[in-house]
Amino acid sequence: MREQFKIIGKIREIETIAVGHGIKNLNRLNKVYGRANWKKLKGICQVKLKDGSILEAEVHWYEGHGAGKKEMKIKRYF
Repeated sequence: MREQFKIIGKIREIETIAVGHGIKNLNRLNKVYGRANWKKLKGICQVKLKDGSILEAEVHWYEGHGAGKKEMKIKRYF
């Protein structure tokens, strides 16, 4: 089961992890969301978990030109 959460405020310290063919799931992203210039990004933000607790976390996601942020997930808590 996927962990459900909501981003609170802005994502900061955004870094690019991979671009284009450096993304392992590029073919899947193109099939599911359509062809785009995909990037895998990471950043730090506050998240509100399903149980109501608010934590600082590192999140990773994919972003495609015209597709927006997709498949956001928490990688670790601070």
